[in-house]
Amino acid sequence: MNMRHVRAIAVFGIAVVALTGARGSHGGSCGGSGSHSSGSHSDHDSTSGSGSSGSVSGGTGSADKAVRDLTIDSCTYDPASKNLVARVTIKNDNTFDYDYDFTTEFKGDTGSGVTPATARTTAVAVAAGASKSVDVSTRYPGSGDASEYTECWVTRASRS
Repeated sequence: MNMRHVRAIAVFGIAVVALTGARGSHGGSCGGSGSHSSGSHSDHDSTSGSGSSGSVSGGTGSADKAVRDLTIDSCTYDPASKNLVARVTIKNDNTFDYDYDFTTEFKGDTGSGVTPATARTTAVAVAAGASKSVDVSTRYPGSGDASEYTECWVTRASRS
């Protein structure tokens, strides 16, 4: 094989890796096994609430790069504000600064009849190589203690 063929194969290989996003998926996972917390705790605003689990959906395709940068640290109910709150950490391991937009959905157990509650977050700026934690909240649609909401998920994410 001459040098021109070797060079063409190397360029092709680099292009495939660049286009498919071949890097570790440290953010979330398929199947709901992402970071979570349970039980009662205090969030960073010193308001207590009931906890539930959280996860990040996503796969390995190039469209899922943004969602892989997100991790849900906790899902709680804040009785003072009557909001469902998710603490989401964005870890930008890239060489470029990004603004992240994502949607968080709060759900109940499968078959429980709980109407999902949704929070949309836009323009969270994260510098290259940095991490940032944000609290995402949406109004609790019920009148009780929100114990019917048992998990939260990042259902969509993008970065620009």
